[in-house]
Amino acid sequence: MAKIVPVDRERHAAKGWRRPQGYDFAAADVLAPLGESEFAQAVLAMPIGFVEKSGHHVPVVLMGLAKGRNVFIGPGSQWLGGYVPAVFRTYPFSLVHREGSEETILCVDEDSGLIVDEGEENAEKFFEEDGSPSAIINTLTDVLGRIEEDQTKIDLAVAALAEAGVIKPWPLTATVGNQQVTVSGLHQIDEVALNALDDAAFIKLRKTSSLVIAHGQLLSMGQVGVLSRLSALQRQMEQPAQVLPTAEGI
Repeated sequence: MAKIVPVDRERHAAKGWRRPQGYDFAAADVLAPLGESEFAQAVLAMPIGFVEKSGHHVPVVLMGLAKGRNVFIGPGSQWLGGYVPAVFRTYPFSLVHREGSEETILCVDEDSGLIVDEGEENAEKFFEEDGSPSAIINTLTDVLGRIEEDQTKIDLAVAALAEAGVIKPWPLTATVGNQQVTVSGLHQIDEVALNALDDAAFIKLRKTSSLVIAHGQLLSMGQVGVLSRLSALQRQMEQPAQVLPTAEGI
């Protein structure tokens, strides 16, 4: 269970944090939000879809075919794919909006197992002796701020696609071994509806960079096979190893 708290001078003055040594923290995440600048890289690595949240369509990368199982994470907690979503590269930190405000504050997951006393080995400090944020904390705040802006841009582009009526449910079915697996709750671009738009609607989407998102999402659907292969590989690794007979037993 995550314990997300603001990074605070009093609370974290004598504390430090360690960088994660793998991606175990994301092992149960099968969806991750996607920013505009990530789109080009993510398209070539994993499927992208949209999920409905509070009446809006949110772009996400799909990282598994079963609930709670991220197939991009290997047995040694290493990342098996060609692209790591930005939201995982800044863990255990995040930006959270103050209640009733657009202002954001830097927060950290205190249940991550990465928060330690400042003097411990490999610990990076939160604050300098004078109480100012450390250099790495300032860097993380800047990076997370850019990620926030990035997601705002893509949200606007996706909202324009939804307004144009070119987003539809995606009845995703994939083959894993000898089984057919169905994933529900995803949406995709309706290519027929997109191509049928009149000139005015098409130009509007072009001006909001929505066409890049639309074509990228359609292209990414070809990466579903990556999920099938990784899912099958994960199942094979879970199978108990066969004990071969010894020479005496032959």
